[in-house]
Amino acid sequence: QVQLVESGGGLVQAGGSLTLSCTASGSTGSMYAMGWFRQADGKERELVAISATGRPIRYGDSVKGRFTISRDNAKNTVSLIMNNLKPEDTAVYYCAARPGRIVLSSTYTPSAYPYWGQGTQVTVST
Repeated sequence: QVQLVESGGGLVQAGGSLTLSCTASGSTGSMYAMGWFRQADGKERELVAISATGRPIRYGDSVKGRFTISRDNAKNTVSLIMNNLKPEDTAVYYCAARPGRIVLSSTYTPSAYPYWGQGTQVTVST
């Protein structure tokens, strides 16, 4: 069994920064992909950033240029540096991980991920 534990959410003013971290433990082996999705109230879960082995890093359109994902494969950790935060970034952020390689088009969709963290709230005030 794989457990994902997130940390780093909180309340920040618009224009500020936060860093989220996630560590995978248990029977992890080597993960094909790790990254972040988010879900705001009343909205579907959406891509924030995914780092997949042998694939280009992909960011959601709304976070490009502001967020940076980094991954340590040896430690099965992934971080998300979020700069210039906006109120519309307010959401619950979820760490996700997938052990097996899949087609490129599916790599960046929530349904492809069997392992999820508990979620961490990020609130950006005006």
